[in-house]
Amino acid sequence: MTKIDTVTVALTGASGLPYGLRLIECLLRAGKRVWVMYSQAAQVVAKQEMNLTLPSRPEAFQQWLQERYQAADGQLAVFGREAWFAPPASGSNPADAMVICPCSMGTLAAVAHGMSDNLIERAADVMLKEQRKLVLVPREAPLSAIHLENMLKLARLGVCILPPSPGFYTHPQTVADMVDFVVARILDQLAVPHQLLPRWGGAHHAGE
Repeated sequence: MTKIDTVTVALTGASGLPYGLRLIECLLRAGKRVWVMYSQAAQVVAKQEMNLTLPSRPEAFQQWLQERYQAADGQLAVFGREAWFAPPASGSNPADAMVICPCSMGTLAAVAHGMSDNLIERAADVMLKEQRKLVLVPREAPLSAIHLENMLKLARLGVCILPPSPGFYTHPQTVADMVDFVVARILDQLAVPHQLLPRWGGAHHAGE
């Protein structure tokens, strides 16, 4: 797998903003460069789920993230939905990988059908055409046949479909533990080292 130094993280309007923000935090702590995009619906979800008011202007959101996670200078950039001159919009300067977390069914459908009506969709389209790592974290229940067909279509193109389904064999004690379980699986897909949870068959299970 190609070494991943730059990761695009897109936040959309599905439930699960804690996963996306924790992923950004972990990537920054791992020394990765992170490009962030977010939809208007993601702002609504952040307020509902986390009581967070995400700034509407990308510049303000970038400063908010930088202060919250103490990112180094030049390590973090936030782009607006119409920032067509941003690096993720072109195959000449793409990120090494992209994660849409959480991924709404609308965004998933747009990616599956090659839509590029905003920067999030275009960045995902670039990942597909450049054959780079693309991870979608879709949150919906139940799933319709349309949802499943779109996921299958993308999986056949090499996209990693990673539903946020926390396991319980690690005996989570808090919601944060369950968030970390999912984020750990995403980081594994990106080959980013972490210590978020014990490995199966490791010391945690040595006596079993």
